[in-house]
Amino acid sequence: MTTLHSFSLSALQAGRPVLWAASRTTDGGAGPAFNGISSADVSATADRLTRFAPLLALLFPELEASAGRIESQLVVVPQLQQALGLTADNGLLMVKGDHALPVAGSIKARGGIHEVLEHAEALARRHGLLDAADYRTLASPEARALFAAHRVAVGSTGNLGLAIGVMASALGFQAVVHMSADAKQWKKDRLRKRGVEVVEHAGDYEEAVAAGRAVAEADPACHFVDDEQSLSLLLGYAAGTPHLARQLADAGRAVDAEHPLFVYLPCGVGGAPGGIAFGLAQIYGPHVHCFFAEPTRSPCFLVQMLAGTPAFSHLGTHPSVYDVGLDNRTEADGLAVPRASDLAARMMRPLLAGVYTVEDETLFAHLHLAAQTADIRIEPSAAAGFSGPGMLTGTDAGRAYLAAHGLAAHMYNATHIAWTTGGLFVPDEEYARFLARGALASAAASASASEFINLPSPS
Repeated sequence: MTTLHSFSLSALQAGRPVLWAASRTTDGGAGPAFNGISSADVSATADRLTRFAPLLALLFPELEASAGRIESQLVVVPQLQQALGLTADNGLLMVKGDHALPVAGSIKARGGIHEVLEHAEALARRHGLLDAADYRTLASPEARALFAAHRVAVGSTGNLGLAIGVMASALGFQAVVHMSADAKQWKKDRLRKRGVEVVEHAGDYEEAVAAGRAVAEADPACHFVDDEQSLSLLLGYAAGTPHLARQLADAGRAVDAEHPLFVYLPCGVGGAPGGIAFGLAQIYGPHVHCFFAEPTRSPCFLVQMLAGTPAFSHLGTHPSVYDVGLDNRTEADGLAVPRASDLAARMMRPLLAGVYTVEDETLFAHLHLAAQTADIRIEPSAAAGFSGPGMLTGTDAGRAYLAAHGLAAHMYNATHIAWTTGGLFVPDEEYARFLARGALASAAASASASEFINLPSPS
């Protein structure tokens, strides 16, 4: 592995892999509250999902076995760990399999479904249609008639739209999804088969969201799920973290000062990884280290983290990837976002361990590797987490982060979690193309050494 020069704007503009390690400000206690939300709100969100579980089992046959709970496995992947070059001296690699979440087939099932359920709960209560003892009453003709008079809308690159559209239509809402140009056709087709109205836009994610928001603001019967501003979405993602904590405990993986936890989260606008990182901080405080992973051509969260630093003061307070000369073009459609959520960015500033970027060909290579070594079927964006351990332990910036936080001596006790985010419903022919491209990318990678550019923390 060759270590190149320190970060520069030209390196970022060239679309090369970079690692930025943040200066974290958490103390020794639990993660801080944000905008008035705390661990109590995460618990309240989990309770809401529990109340709705019988209804979800009724609406979705695939949830009968889990009694209406939407959760994913946490698995050890020794062959994948070896293939990725993470030695036992640097800890254990596990995969949190949100790529296989039922109903929506991606991590967006967490936040997206929660916000639709919260909206339905509030609406039903206002109209006296909610039986607090049995939420299955929300499948009654009276409840469905109420929901049918209301719309639920969202702007999406694909996966959030699937989660919102499927859940809203299942309850009887009029569901509208504004899709950006980079959304995959099969995701549009899947929504339309569910009776969801899909509005296609020629622009990017930001333009699709703006268009959907404008339409919703003019319609008092429409609830707009705003991925850039929604606390309900963030809490839906955060509500999955207590279950992860139980999974780690069941697996015998301690998390404390001598047993650090590193979590690698693919990042688009930032809501999903932000909610998860917030939830984990409530549980583990400074002992969890969350890194966001972005495509080299669409590193919106990294650009947002750099905003306001001396070297990037010219970017303003809420820049986009276009402002640094990048084109936002990536095969990782769920991560093709030009501007980060300001809400998520503000939440993450005291909590985030860092951000790294990954080239598209690496995503495909790791997609192929996950299939070959661990029988994990994912879409390209979901492979972004697999580069994390190598970036952390194999670059100057990563090693500096470990040294600064006194972690180097405890890495053999570390747990690394790559969070896979989507792929369950990818059509077979599409997935075959992913695998073929991944095989070629893997062959090319084995023929030449990977090179990382290190991005130091801003002063």
